[in-house]
Amino acid sequence: MLQLLLPIIYLAFISLGLPDSLLGSAWPVMHQELGVPLSYAGIISMIIALGTIISSILSDRLTLRFGTGRVTALSVLTTALALLGFSLSDKFWLLCLIAIPYGLGAGSVDASLNNYVALHYKSRHMSWLHSMWGIGASTGPYIMGIALSKGSGWSSGYRTISMIQIVLTLILLLSLPLWKEGRQETGRENKRKPLSIKEVLEIRGAKEVMVLFFAYCALEQSCGLWASSFLNLTRGIDKELAASYASMFFIGITAGRMASGFLTLKLDDNKMIHLGEAIILLGIAVIILPLSHLSALIGLILVGLGCAPIYPSIIHSTPDHFGAERSQAIIGVQMASAYIGTMVMPPIFGVAASRISVALLPLYLFLLLALMCIMHQRLNREAGKDRS
Repeated sequence: MLQLLLPIIYLAFISLGLPDSLLGSAWPVMHQELGVPLSYAGIISMIIALGTIISSILSDRLTLRFGTGRVTALSVLTTALALLGFSLSDKFWLLCLIAIPYGLGAGSVDASLNNYVALHYKSRHMSWLHSMWGIGASTGPYIMGIALSKGSGWSSGYRTISMIQIVLTLILLLSLPLWKEGRQETGRENKRKPLSIKEVLEIRGAKEVMVLFFAYCALEQSCGLWASSFLNLTRGIDKELAASYASMFFIGITAGRMASGFLTLKLDDNKMIHLGEAIILLGIAVIILPLSHLSALIGLILVGLGCAPIYPSIIHSTPDHFGAERSQAIIGVQMASAYIGTMVMPPIFGVAASRISVALLPLYLFLLLALMCIMHQRLNREAGKDRS
């Protein structure tokens, strides 16, 4: 039955990625129609991120009470309705209000699905699961682009994604018996109480994995956000070509996660993380080299390939590090740490870039990588010692 459920989980992660890039692709048009400054996209993005952090922390409690299938279906439905609300909004304050359920829906499904796959499937499926997110994140802007090019407006793009999410909600509701059977295989999840944040932080290795996730997601988001500006301002690459080069970073992540699924047949999660860290270091070194445009492109692809196995491998190893009974709570705070990293660290680099130079990007990435490596080593020493 779990094998029948796997395609539905893949669809759910494509759905999770679909809305993630919509705001960025639509905002150049949206802010003009709404009559607000370009910078106001950051306000909406931050509200969504805060909602996601809250629902990630609550995922343990929600999953214990309702089960992964119901939480996933409800979360996707919440996101679908929020997207529909976006499509019907003509005021900025309305978008800010609707951004609250938008974020709440995304965090619950992310944490619950990640934990479910970590408990029930091999590491390769975790890598492929996150490559499905990449497909969704790439498809969302494409759908928005079609809506804008046809003159239907940004609201049509949001409405189309909302309809896709509603269809997926129906599929998830029909699949609930499969999720129930999957939960019965572990059996222990419903016999314990949800862990508080204080209790989670007292688990040996929990703080280390939180900082590890924080640093990884900060690195990924900072590179994705600032790579184009770095190439344009420090290498003299024109804006259009710099944007194309920067997109290679995300292509590297998506392709790398597809390849990582096969590599996990030979390498365990720990070795996959070490491999990813080494490739990121190589990519940063290649970016620094004062060579042709090609070296910058190769460097970005390498950083993306290095990022590919780290996120899914950390999540998949969580039950092994902390035990199946505590994995949902740990993954919930990991997701919260991840979203804090993506929300806080790229703007911090933006301040440094404006006051000093965007040329600091490779150094910034290296410092985040160093923090990742230190926390990974500490996690390996600490995790598992406190399991009972």
